[in-house]
Amino acid sequence: MLKFILIVNKQGHTRLSQYYEYTKIEDRVSLEAEIIRKCLARSENQCSFIEYQNFKAVYRRYASLYFIIGIDSTENELGIMEFIHNFVEILDRYFDSVCELDIMFNIDKVHMLLDEMVMNGHIVETNKNRVLAPVTELDRLAS
Repeated sequence: MLKFILIVNKQGHTRLSQYYEYTKIEDRVSLEAEIIRKCLARSENQCSFIEYQNFKAVYRRYASLYFIIGIDSTENELGIMEFIHNFVEILDRYFDSVCELDIMFNIDKVHMLLDEMVMNGHIVETNKNRVLAPVTELDRLAS
C-alpha cells in the first residue's frame, strides 16, 4: 500500500503531497523534511530505495523534480519505480513536457490525474489513455 506521494524540487520545496494514511500535520512536516533531506543527499550512483521508520521510500529524479513515494513492506519497489515513470509520462503527455511550473500552477489537474491512478493507497489504473480521458474531457467542456 502507498502511504504518501511527494513531488519535490531540488531545493527541497514540496510541490505536491498526497497522503493515503491519516498523519497529523506536525508529523507530516517532520516526515517530509527528513525524507526529502535523505533523498537530496544521495548521489545518482546510490540505490533509489530508503528504509525509514516503518516504511520504505522509493524516489526517482526527473530533471529538477524528485518523485518520492512511501510504501509499506507489501509493495514491490521496482513496480513503484515503474509507477513513477508512468505517472511522469502521463504528466508529460498532458502538459507537453511537464516542468515544475506546470505542477505549481495546475495543482488541481495533477491531483486529478493522480486520483485517477491511485485510490485509497492502491494503484488502480495505469493505462495512460484512461487516466487522461476525464481530465481532457473537463478541459474540452471548459473551453
